[in-house]
Amino acid sequence: MVSTFLSYDLVNRDLYTSLNRVAKQPEVSREADYYEANIAKVKTVDEFMENDRLYNYAMKAFGLGEMTYAKAFMQKVLESDLSDETSFANRLSDSRYRQFAAAFNFNNTSSAVAQTSNQMDDVIGLYSATMDAKEESVSVEAGYFNAMMGTITSVDQLLSDDRLRSYMFTAYGLDETYYSRDFLKGVLTSDTSDANSYINQNLKPSKDELTAANADLQAKVDASDDPDERISLRNQIFANEKTLSTIEQYYKLADAFQFNADGTVPTGGAQTSDQSKATYELYLSNQTRVSTTTATNEDTYFKSKIGSVTKIEDLSTDSRLYNYITKAFDLDGVVWSNIESALKSDLNDTSSAVYTLAAEKPGLLELAKAFNFASDGTVAAGSAQTAQQQETTSNYYFSRYDDTQDEADEQAALLYKTAMTDVTSVDDFLSKPNAYEFALKAVGLDPSQVSTFTLRQVLTSDLNDTKSFVYTLGDDRYLQLAKAFNFGKDGKTTSPVIAQTTATITSIGSAYTIQQTRLLKGTELTSAQTKAKEEVSYYSKQMVEIETASQFLSDSRLVNVLLTSYGVDPKDVSSDFLKQVFSSDLLDPNSFVNQQKDGVWAEILGSFNFDKSGNVSRNVNTGVQSQGKIIEIENKYNRQTLEEQQGEANPGVRLALYFERMSPKITSAYDILGDTALLEFFRVSYSLPESFSNMDVDKQAALVEKYMTLSDLKDSDKVAKMISKFTALYDQQNSSASSSALSILNGTGAASGISADLLYSLSQR
Repeated sequence: MVSTFLSYDLVNRDLYTSLNRVAKQPEVSREADYYEANIAKVKTVDEFMENDRLYNYAMKAFGLGEMTYAKAFMQKVLESDLSDETSFANRLSDSRYRQFAAAFNFNNTSSAVAQTSNQMDDVIGLYSATMDAKEESVSVEAGYFNAMMGTITSVDQLLSDDRLRSYMFTAYGLDETYYSRDFLKGVLTSDTSDANSYINQNLKPSKDELTAANADLQAKVDASDDPDERISLRNQIFANEKTLSTIEQYYKLADAFQFNADGTVPTGGAQTSDQSKATYELYLSNQTRVSTTTATNEDTYFKSKIGSVTKIEDLSTDSRLYNYITKAFDLDGVVWSNIESALKSDLNDTSSAVYTLAAEKPGLLELAKAFNFASDGTVAAGSAQTAQQQETTSNYYFSRYDDTQDEADEQAALLYKTAMTDVTSVDDFLSKPNAYEFALKAVGLDPSQVSTFTLRQVLTSDLNDTKSFVYTLGDDRYLQLAKAFNFGKDGKTTSPVIAQTTATITSIGSAYTIQQTRLLKGTELTSAQTKAKEEVSYYSKQMVEIETASQFLSDSRLVNVLLTSYGVDPKDVSSDFLKQVFSSDLLDPNSFVNQQKDGVWAEILGSFNFDKSGNVSRNVNTGVQSQGKIIEIENKYNRQTLEEQQGEANPGVRLALYFERMSPKITSAYDILGDTALLEFFRVSYSLPESFSNMDVDKQAALVEKYMTLSDLKDSDKVAKMISKFTALYDQQNSSASSSALSILNGTGAASGISADLLYSLSQR
């Protein structure tokens, strides 16, 4: 009779060949083909459970064959939300049920939604970053303009530089969308005092005509008693004034440069220092956001003017000084009379107006302390503020100048979140300005410059098709916008496209935690749990951001979590090997990943939603089960079948194979006690009587820890020695033809299953 160890070794020595032999068996191959062909057709739990061949195949793969009758129980398992610790599957002590639930996407938390919470946070974060960049660009563009103007030798050179031209348009409030280069050149080379210059020949007639027309229109307004007519006339006046304002800006633009009539630059340069300074001031004043550069400029202006202030009215008549003090002392919305009263108050008299006013607006007291006006509102020149008061005012200004802007940004983000709550289609999105304007600004697009048609086409583009509309625009901002939402070609919301399903990410996190904490105790366990929690959190957050396989592989923390969760030591795997795995085609039997003896690599690759090019795709793993899980189930089914067939000849071989497979998953003595096959392996290994199982659970656990050094389970060589010892003792104890081991593994006999008392006891731990 062949020994148990020899039989085990013949199978396990070349497990790849042994499993391939099983996979090629007609019945096994037929069931695998059926499963692959039909699992993709399943849409619901009911459909899955009604198909006995699919259901039984999967149940056997996870070693749950004895539970196929309990369909109501298994349905609750499959419908469990594994991200919820209190869900049904998570409350069961047997990890096989959680693994079974994780193999399917029946409880897919990635349901159709316009934006996931992560996508929304990304858009809001991007908005903040874009606004910051916009503010920082003010200084950059101003520096560029001032530096380059010294090198300009002709008007053509100026107009050919996009950045200089944009700066110039912004400074003078002109629309850059549509402009005539020849017209602009004519304006810039004009002398506004010369009646024959280009600008006077082309714009003055219109200016004079519109001015006269407005005078006539105003006369008609004054003479009319008809309200509707007066409104119509005023609308015409407004339209004319708008055109006149634009003409006036062109005149200011002409006066801001000193190009010769032929477009060349005079000896003094394209601009004088005064012209350059005026252009800079206008550029800052026309910014839609207050930047540090603007604030610094306003601070400089305040300090240059405060020495000449001799009365309170000087602060109100100069709009820049007024805006400065209202920002510095948080006085937005405070009427001027209260500001004036505060500045005239006697700070030594607690009954003076400022103390009463400051009860509602503390900034008024800060203001009064920062100036030295007399009760009549006057002050000697140069005495409005001391150096210390000026410094205090400046500090207040820099700490508050953008408070209103920050509050507006926070409000915009809140309104965006609110608007997105009930968006179920592109039409919904486009009907909410608080939503689409915020999103466009976040990616750096001007809402007034993007048509509804373009926006709709972008949001319904297929990101996996490089010929789709969004790619034809050649603008990464639109691509970034499209990726921020989950709209299908029909304009309705779809499931978000992420590298792995939420269920897979959760399953990997759970497996990683187990691997990192198994068999540890005390402070060592606590430390490992903390570290594992950090890594799992990182994995969960980063995976929703991954867009390509190369991006994933470049993050060693993500790779380490993934490999560890599958029982692979990251140190044993090279980056080149992983690149070959992730560039493989799972559907090609000759691809690199399918040539590996260890099927785990195909399982790993199949858990991702990467297409052949390594990009995240909506068209990968679209069913209730990913390709990786299908491969995993087939591998598990083949392994189960191998163990069963070996058990028919020698139950001890099946027990040895089972222990070798399960040893990496054992986390405590109770895992052994809760599994009848592992318990039998342990009992035989240490020559314990069958009555051992009748002892108190805690006493059984104590004996397991006494006889077996559980930490040895982490060492494959020591596991091999345990199996060698088991097979020798098994042959010694089972010399007769019959054995209780077979009934244990087949789930029959008095010793099969887990007692109700044991299950209850284990569930309380």
